[in-house]
Amino acid sequence: MLRVLTTVAGQLGRGLQQGPSTTLNLVRYTASNSAISDEMRKKIDQIIKNDDVVVFMKGTKQEPLCGFSKNVKLVLDFHQVPFKDYNVLADPELRESIKAYSEWPTIPQVYVKGEFVGGCDIMVQMHQDGEMSDFLDSKGIPNKFGEKKK
Repeated sequence: MLRVLTTVAGQLGRGLQQGPSTTLNLVRYTASNSAISDEMRKKIDQIIKNDDVVVFMKGTKQEPLCGFSKNVKLVLDFHQVPFKDYNVLADPELRESIKAYSEWPTIPQVYVKGEFVGGCDIMVQMHQDGEMSDFLDSKGIPNKFGEKKK
């Protein structure tokens, strides 16, 4: 078990820079929500309501195409949380619209029960701080270490 934890921790650390840049930046993206068409807004609303956990990522959960998307996948896989993935590289309109929708400038983006949680840094930080299982429990999402263990 320790070997698995060490491997996951090592993989999660790859691609993250040390120092002040790892501080969570909670400043909201300044793109206007009006940049989203009504049709795209409805599509995103439906997407995030259809599944308990949704990740807008570069690539797919089978083949993440950036380190940040891979790290989010590793965190969710480690906690044994199934999620629906949307590859924003396959849909440029979705890629730009999701950034405006959430007012968050980066991909990946994670939604739980229709609520925007954050991106890679926030997910990794919650995992490293031991907050992920409690958060998932609070949303009623079964997970490996939660009250409703898988």
